[in-house]
Amino acid sequence: MTSVAQPPSPAELTVIHVTVSDPRVRPLLRELGHEYSTRYGKDAHVEISRYPDEEFTPPYGGLLLLLLEGGDPVAGGAFRRYDATTAELKRIWTHSAHRRRGLARRVIAELEREAGARGYRRIFLTTGPRQPEARGLYLATGYTPLFDTEADPETIGPLPFEKHIAVRERT
Repeated sequence: MTSVAQPPSPAELTVIHVTVSDPRVRPLLRELGHEYSTRYGKDAHVEISRYPDEEFTPPYGGLLLLLLEGGDPVAGGAFRRYDATTAELKRIWTHSAHRRRGLARRVIAELEREAGARGYRRIFLTTGPRQPEARGLYLATGYTPLFDTEADPETIGPLPFEKHIAVRERT
């Protein structure tokens, strides 16, 4: 009888809050840069450097988190302050060797929980028109599209979404 290795349960993943300068963030930035360049051209790396790193830190209303498995980053994401009641999700990432395991859903859930704990009531985000898997992820996790879902995504540009969340006490 052959046993099949099962993916780790969410309990085996560790969630950590980090700064952009943490070396464990490098795979996230490297893979996102490659992904954006592959889909949108060589200048797409500008998207990763569009916002100052400080915007993803608590003093500025933001957060960057990683999911670690065995100490290695397997997924991550961030939010920044969009306005007084809205957090903007950015840099949602799953390591290329760990996709199709539900890790992006876990990242989004963690970011929503943390945003609610910081008093945000709404989450806003955009994804590129050439990222159908991201579009599907946001629709599957309860985000409302702020665009015509029947239109050709290439005619829209960045696809905006929103989700209203409950303000929560920190645990």
